[in-house]
This record gives sequence, structure tokens and C-alpha cells, in this order.
Amino acid sequence: MATILCIETSGTVCSVALFDEPKTCLGFLKEDASFKHAAVATVLIEKLLKTCNITINELDAIALSSGPGSYTGLRIGTSVAKGLCYALHIPLISISSLELLASGFIESSNNLDDQLVCPAIDARRMEIFTAIYTSDLSCIVEPAPVIVTSDTFKDVLSEKSMHLIGSGAEKTVKEINHPNLAWHDDDYLSARYMGSLAIKKWEKETFEDTAYFEPDYLKAFYTTAKKI
Repeated sequence: MATILCIETSGTVCSVALFDEPKTCLGFLKEDASFKHAAVATVLIEKLLKTCNITINELDAIALSSGPGSYTGLRIGTSVAKGLCYALHIPLISISSLELLASGFIESSNNLDDQLVCPAIDARRMEIFTAIYTSDLSCIVEPAPVIVTSDTFKDVLSEKSMHLIGSGAEKTVKEINHPNLAWHDDDYLSARYMGSLAIKKWEKETFEDTAYFEPDYLKAFYTTAKKI
């Protein structure tokens, strides 16, 4: 039975969680203060392991939110995760921050049916990092930076209802006035929602090359953000 440590540092709040292979959350901790990742990440991990009565040598893999998101937060999380993987000789699992947001919302919701889920991570000015998922977490619009205008998501919203979540949701919904768009301000960018995604990758042995892994900043798109 695998035990996986999940680390989320792509957002403003640092959080960690432990899951076993049946997708059971063994423990969860977070630091409520914003952007304290460097100071608290390793402390939270140590406290979590102690609380769950698990030694660090019992970990089978490290799962990390891989971005997009806070540049500094992603660098810190990556450094911590890589260090643990090297020291323990265990695999690294990466999870898209956008997919994590969508998965957390879907996991916490009922009767989504044919509705869509759109995670939106705040970038700069009126730019967001976003993607669109179905209620079974199939990605139908690939992750990309998008400059928000009144016409953003126009074609999608003309056909289906969509839920907007994440740090970029509020500024996005202010630009878009459409009856098929609902937004939610709950925090789904959290290690507590990483379990099912991490276990799925563990079972499929979908691991990263620890030496060459880099977060997904989507930086290449900054100067050519597209409109959808």
C-alpha cells in the first residue's frame, strides 16, 4: 500500500497532505498566512508526518502541484520535493495546478452532469492561466494564458453552463456577463484534493524525471496570450 506526500505551493497558501493507495487522506496541514512557503513548507511536512505517526522513510512517492501559479512558490515546492525524492530514492509525481483546482471542485460538488469546470489562476492585469474540464475531468481546452475580455468563453458559454473557480475567477466574472457562467470563491487549490490524482498516477507509474523536472510556468505564452 503506497503512502504519498502531497505538496501544494503554487498558490498563496502552502499546504501538505498524506494519502494512502485507497485514496484515504491520512492527514492535512496548511499555513494560512500568504506566501510563507519558504518558511513553512518543511515545517509543515515534519509536523504532518509526526501527527500521522509515519516516518519519512515510509513514504513511497512525493506529489507536487506543478503549476502554473506563483513563480516563487513553485520553485520552493519543487526544491523541497526534489530533495526528498533524491534523499529517499522515491519517485516524483507532478499534478497540474489547474487540474487540481478542477478536481477539487468536482470532488466537492454534486449533480454537475453536463456542466463544465473552468479553473482560473490570476496572472497579471487582466490575464489568467486557465483550462476547461468536463465533469469527469476530461480536459477539452488545454491550459494556456488568456487575456480576459467580455467575449472570453463566448462560444463555450453559448452551448453549456460553466463553473469558474480559482484566484482569477472574480476578476474574470466581472468582465463576462453571461447566465451560463457561475463563479465560486472556495479554495480548491489545496493538497487536500491531490490524493485521487496522485494515486492515479502512482498506479500508472506516471513519474517525472526528478533530475530534469521543472514547474509549468506557462511563461512562453506571456507576450502572446490568446483569446478563447
